[in-house]
Amino acid sequence: MWLEQAHDGQAWAHALPMAPTAAYLTPMAELIVWFDGGCPLCRREIALMRRLDRAGAIQFLDVASPDVGVCPMDRAELLARFHAMEDGRLVSGAAAFAAMWRAIPPLKPLGLLARNPFALRALEAAYRAFLRVRPWLQRVVARLEARSV
Repeated sequence: MWLEQAHDGQAWAHALPMAPTAAYLTPMAELIVWFDGGCPLCRREIALMRRLDRAGAIQFLDVASPDVGVCPMDRAELLARFHAMEDGRLVSGAAAFAAMWRAIPPLKPLGLLARNPFALRALEAAYRAFLRVRPWLQRVVARLEARSV
């Protein structure tokens, strides 16, 4: 398997051996997405993606859960950025979002657009900007959730 890494750090993928990959997948899932179930923003976004994924093409794994099973890398790394496994390759950041979008029919055009290196670079820049404000947004959403309970 190939190890691919962008030299500019914008997007990367690691190819994992195929046997462990098959162990992750449910019979219907074509894509694996790891997310931070402890993050109120992530929970909301994944809830939306689950509703849109009517075909069950995505297996969502909560990295914050103790029974997530085997992780392809250190949990702290999985929690720091968004990750997905598409076609046996582990992708991160904007590339992971694009993989998820390609698996959901209404979002597929956006995911296909992200295959363009310039579009992916722009999406990755936006994702990195989001990561800088993510802690603040998490606190805001957590307060909103606490008020609604």
